[in-house]
Amino acid sequence: MNHFYAYVSRMKLIQRWALMHNVRKENVQEHSLQVAIIAHALSVVGNKYFKKSYNQERVALLSVYHDATEVLTGDLPTPVKYYNPEIREAYKAIENSATDKLLSLLPEDLIPEYKDIFKMKDEDSQLWKLVKAADSLCAYIKCLEEAAAGNKEFNQAKIAIEDTLKKMEMPEVEYFLKHFIGSFSLSLDEMSI
Repeated sequence: MNHFYAYVSRMKLIQRWALMHNVRKENVQEHSLQVAIIAHALSVVGNKYFKKSYNQERVALLSVYHDATEVLTGDLPTPVKYYNPEIREAYKAIENSATDKLLSLLPEDLIPEYKDIFKMKDEDSQLWKLVKAADSLCAYIKCLEEAAAGNKEFNQAKIAIEDTLKKMEMPEVEYFLKHFIGSFSLSLDEMSI
């Protein structure tokens, strides 16, 4: 019996933002879908407006699985993960071990198909930048949603993420922020007007 898909389905059990008060809880599975939607949007924007040639389907697929190893590692909060270079390197090693473990749960003849998704390849480096940008945008959206619900817990995270997004210097991200991000602070009624 192979357990890969059963393990991956447990992404819904891994809570994000565990160290912070949340008005609305978020799990890794729903986060991964949102990252896939936004990474796909960034690739569409890049191709349409900035003469890029992103593989839109591939970036969405990479996004779906970008946090799958957290079914084994849990969601380590960003301030802990990036506290110092030693912790960051140790966590990378843990993530690599978790990737190997997940892949080992597949039938042997399927491993190459999934290894191609889980292990970063040079030719996908631009797509992984989009996944990282989408991941940061999703964290920013979480901050906006929590603020709109009256939760001040995410104020400092919002400032830090804004800085991260600016430093990316990606026209796709700037376009998304200019044209789409404001809607995430609105109610359904406000969007319907």
